[in-house]
Amino acid sequence: MNVTQDLSFISLIANASVLVQLVMLLLLSASIISWTYIFRKMFTIRAARVQTEEFERVFWSGGNLSALYQDALSNRRKAGGAGGALERIFQAGMGEFTKAKASVAARGGAVDPSLLLDGARRAMRAAYQREMDALESHLAFLASVGSVSPYVGLFGTVWGIMNAFRGLANVQQATLAAVAPGIAEALIATAIGLFAAIPAVVAYNRYSHDIDRLAIRFESFIEEFSNILQRQAR
Repeated sequence: MNVTQDLSFISLIANASVLVQLVMLLLLSASIISWTYIFRKMFTIRAARVQTEEFERVFWSGGNLSALYQDALSNRRKAGGAGGALERIFQAGMGEFTKAKASVAARGGAVDPSLLLDGARRAMRAAYQREMDALESHLAFLASVGSVSPYVGLFGTVWGIMNAFRGLANVQQATLAAVAPGIAEALIATAIGLFAAIPAVVAYNRYSHDIDRLAIRFESFIEEFSNILQRQAR
């Protein structure tokens, strides 16, 4: 009974050295933050996928682009600036195309389709980069936690084992019962490091894949919408 009590997780953590406890605290903090980002990113990517599918359905239904642009602006104002990523890319391109075409018409000059199209494409590319930066936010933290946490935990383990063997120097007869608590304390740091790293790595790989698929859809839309604008410019 005494051995079981001494080797409980709480007792092992409480009796660990200060440095090992700091390592455990650091890993637990990283794990809590990474789990927060994991859930937030899950909801963000899910919402982005649903909004993209909804806007693609409306866009390819064959409605008037000007009316769709006005509806998108109206919906964005009502939602306080919110809206789907693909919808914002469309707004950027259509808005720049409309402004450039109105400016040329006001001057009474001839419309150059290439200039109108280049401006719209640059606006959509800028919006695309902003959307990708927002979707990829906090992924670097998950990658860092996934790659660094095992080594941080291993550092705590090595330090704890070193202290355990140093303690044996003052013992006349070294037994497994004497060294087991110190080694068990040290191994908890590695376990916590793996607990922090594994979910972060899985989430990073999954979310990177999902974001790449969304990026392909955004780029395809930019190219297809550019072809539509090119026909309208002519």
